[in-house]
Amino acid sequence: MGNQVTRRDFIRNSSGAVLIGTAILSGADRAFAAPKQSLEKGTVIDLTVCDGCSAKNTPACVLACRTKNQDKFPKVDREKLTPYWPQKTYEDWSDKQDMTNRLTPYNWTFVDKVEVEHNGTTEQIFVPRRCMHCDNPTCAGVCPFSAIKKDENGAVTINDGHCMGGAKCRDVCPWDIPQRQAGVGLYMKLAPEYLGGGVMYKCDMCADLVSQGKEPACVTACPKNAISFGTKQEMIDLANKRAKAINGFVYGEKENGGTSTLYVSKVPFEKIDKAIKESKKQANDMKPGRPNMEVSIENKLDSLSGMALSAAIAPVAGIAAAGFAAYHKLKGGKQEHEE
Repeated sequence: MGNQVTRRDFIRNSSGAVLIGTAILSGADRAFAAPKQSLEKGTVIDLTVCDGCSAKNTPACVLACRTKNQDKFPKVDREKLTPYWPQKTYEDWSDKQDMTNRLTPYNWTFVDKVEVEHNGTTEQIFVPRRCMHCDNPTCAGVCPFSAIKKDENGAVTINDGHCMGGAKCRDVCPWDIPQRQAGVGLYMKLAPEYLGGGVMYKCDMCADLVSQGKEPACVTACPKNAISFGTKQEMIDLANKRAKAINGFVYGEKENGGTSTLYVSKVPFEKIDKAIKESKKQANDMKPGRPNMEVSIENKLDSLSGMALSAAIAPVAGIAAAGFAAYHKLKGGKQEHEE
């Protein structure tokens, strides 16, 4: 049955024309094309090696990430922080910039700590969390303003100059990775009372370093060499080889259609996910930024509804943004004329 078409193939093929048309209408160079496999990079995080830098106040990977990216963190004028219509609240992390126990606009990597019962013993597991850099990122697929791209090295990045902070990227991310900071970004220059909620922030895989042939800051900083970096295929091979050697498990190779961030553990990830959820419940910690680790998550863009959403949302939002921009410009011109 070599010519048989699967449901996934049918959806992708039939959606192609719609997506191309959407890109033309929105005037956006959207980032659906996957990088060449020979260029795409990835990481393997070995949970049997990571100890969370227990002897330090802050894990080395977290500190390295913060140091490397501090110039990219949002700079907020808190006096200008207001909800935008019809919202009555806004997300502000500017008074929590030192927080390192979750993902925030000021902290793009953190190390979760859980205890898991496995083979009759209690295992203490440290799980570094950051963007998974998906093969077909759902966040890029539904961003109305084409602010999210996947570059030739596989890094999924957010352009803070284009982002309106609508948070659709977080809504469709299986791990709720991007975090929003209000009071910054393009919408503040257009129509802050009506348009956008700020800017979304997350790990960018140190895309600038990777483009120079260097490793991400978290990789070079890890004192245990728990994080490996190389081509995507090298990392897939390494993860599976390591998992086989310890009779363990791989996470990220299949989840959300495949990612460039792979984890290896001797404990099933279903147990790790359960432990994370139980830990959050016990601590009454339902705030954003502490991702679950659910296994076998499917990519929403592989569904017909996901493709339709992706195709429909961009031109509508683009027209709205253009309208707000034109209104703001005319309003400003009128004020200058009157003055």
